[in-house]
Amino acid sequence: MEIPELPNLIHYAIPFFVLTVLIEVIITVRLKMKEYAFKDAGTSIAMGLGNVFIGLFSKALVFGIFLLIYNTVRIFTIPFTWWAWILIFFAEDFGYYWFHRTSHTSRFFWASHVVHHSSQKYNLSTALRQTWTGSFTSFVFYLWIPLLGFHPAMILMQMSISLLYQYWIHTELIVKMPKWFEFFFNTPSHHRVHHATNPQYLDRNHAGILIIWDRMFGTFEPEVEKPIYGLTKNIETHNPLRVAFHEWFSLVSDVTTNKTSFWNRLKYLVKPPGWKHDGTGIISSDLRKEWENKKD
Repeated sequence: MEIPELPNLIHYAIPFFVLTVLIEVIITVRLKMKEYAFKDAGTSIAMGLGNVFIGLFSKALVFGIFLLIYNTVRIFTIPFTWWAWILIFFAEDFGYYWFHRTSHTSRFFWASHVVHHSSQKYNLSTALRQTWTGSFTSFVFYLWIPLLGFHPAMILMQMSISLLYQYWIHTELIVKMPKWFEFFFNTPSHHRVHHATNPQYLDRNHAGILIIWDRMFGTFEPEVEKPIYGLTKNIETHNPLRVAFHEWFSLVSDVTTNKTSFWNRLKYLVKPPGWKHDGTGIISSDLRKEWENKKD
């Protein structure tokens, strides 16, 4: 099978990212919506640049793993045709949903993903606040795709398309899209919910491109009250190194210093963020249940 040469879309999109962030800054200032936090935006941009640089190595590693599966144990051989791109669109988006959902329910994956949620602002620069470690672990949610017979080049291309799509939904300038679009696709309104710390919004709307997975698996929440962005316990720093690794240090500390059983130490890796072996921790589902009880 002839493999076409596919471009690195993220690298080509960097000038577009810069231009649109500048446009958003101008519009925000002119409309006097709120003060644009330039230190926060600078941290997000630094995280994005670091992600692109590290991606030169992580993508090569992931491509190699996908290629090993594809060359040795694939079930089918799916060609580079129009219908294959439709299938890979749904397959990658489905894998992304479960990766994203797990990243909020397993602290090991949250240690990387927390970076993206660490800003208390919500604008296009927030979309650039990307993990430096996540690409070394998130690929496990896509291993079944080369096993089916999709070439690794197709998979990485669709992953880039998904990431590019999710850029524009990080804004408060767009209130709502048409109802039909809101029903099927992830939108700024849906994703504002995902970034919010309001109890009813926690761990909701994990979609990449299609919001239908959240509707199907019970994690959809519409935007009603104004979202409050950030973490349930914010880190209050603009230092990119602290932003990138603070949760990893905290996780290692919990695993190694707590005086508890070996199995409880392992649970710190798989249990949700906030879990404590002695029962004193508060996890996001607890906060949501408390909100639901007060609502009733």
